[in-house]
Amino acid sequence: MPENPAHHLSEAAESVRAFNHTSRTAAKDWEFPGDAYRAVGSLSSLLGMLEQTIQQSTRPVMNTYEHGRVRIDGNGDPDVKVAELIDAQNDALEAAAALSSAVQRMHSATSPMGVDTSGMPEFEDDEG
Repeated sequence: MPENPAHHLSEAAESVRAFNHTSRTAAKDWEFPGDAYRAVGSLSSLLGMLEQTIQQSTRPVMNTYEHGRVRIDGNGDPDVKVAELIDAQNDALEAAAALSSAVQRMHSATSPMGVDTSGMPEFEDDEG
């Protein structure tokens, strides 16, 4: 039996939380512009998929609604709530596109960056 698709989003959220935790301070393998370039590139890739994820995340609601089976607590109007969902989803899609574009620009900006290793003993040639 395949996993519930929402499980994968939960795993993605956990991975982002782990990144936030481990990237707080400079450490080995997390101190130079190339490290940021790789991280921003991965973030850009993730965000590039966000619009599709937003669209597909509401499929269970829309399928149920199309079959006239959505029920709202307190005898609310399903048409109103689904319209609210669609409006919010459209806002989310617009925001996701803008965020993805901004992070792509970040990735481009970090692309030419490197580190000046002069005077750093760990980068000196041993051949001297």
